[in-house]
Amino acid sequence: MDTVNQAYSFSIDQRVIRFNEFVPCKTAFIDARTPGSDKKDNFCLIGSGVAENPGQFTHIKIPHGFDVGGARQPRGCKNSHHSHDTEEVFIIFSGDWKFTWGQKGEDGEVKLSAGDVISIPTKVFRGFENIGADDGFMFSILGLDKNGTAGKVIWAPYVFQQAKSHGLVLLEDGRLIDTIAGEEVPDDSKEYTPISVEEASKEFLKLTLEDMDNCILRNEDLFSLPTGGVSHSNNVVERAVIGCENLSENMKQGKIAWEHGFHVRHLTIQPKASIPKHIRME
Repeated sequence: MDTVNQAYSFSIDQRVIRFNEFVPCKTAFIDARTPGSDKKDNFCLIGSGVAENPGQFTHIKIPHGFDVGGARQPRGCKNSHHSHDTEEVFIIFSGDWKFTWGQKGEDGEVKLSAGDVISIPTKVFRGFENIGADDGFMFSILGLDKNGTAGKVIWAPYVFQQAKSHGLVLLEDGRLIDTIAGEEVPDDSKEYTPISVEEASKEFLKLTLEDMDNCILRNEDLFSLPTGGVSHSNNVVERAVIGCENLSENMKQGKIAWEHGFHVRHLTIQPKASIPKHIRME
């Protein structure tokens, strides 16, 4: 059965996740015990993303062409600096967040709040911290590579040094070994060799604040975006956030327009309004 027909073989109930039923993983990544990063909840909502813990629960395994995850962090909790093989987009659902980029966050920082969107290109180390008063939550979207996977996380060199001192070892195949829990590196496996500081400096990009500003959509700028898609009358408006122009949907390019492998749109639906039945071309 091909991917398209396989996707249509699932019922709508298998495509719904209730917010209060999200299942977190507290040890999804190698920095899960590093002080300051040890109180994160990570979620795999659609697809398995890049979680390094094989025990991470995936809510919807139906192929979508992209993966959707989530992160919940208390005030002061940080996500260590890393990069991805594919595009990574964050949509702030609640709280106030600080994003930094560079091997240790030295290249720049921006602060984002509910409704803001940031798309971080590949070959850029990024990290983030909840700087709000309460727990914050973000949705994340990862593009997929030619093999239909989200690839792997590439951690900044300092992350491995901290993690190993707290009992977590990453293997070449992406598995996380917990030596404090008594796990051992299998005889047929090797520890992952992290990129060196020198290699990272050569291979990874240094973005200016102006560069990163082109990767951000602020919530207050939503209403200036081009409309199309399922927009009709004054009751439903669809706006282009991320993606190229789509003539079949009468939608111009989004504010963040480079190729991602997926599109992100914003819908405004007035009280008692409804969206007619429709299909998407992809």
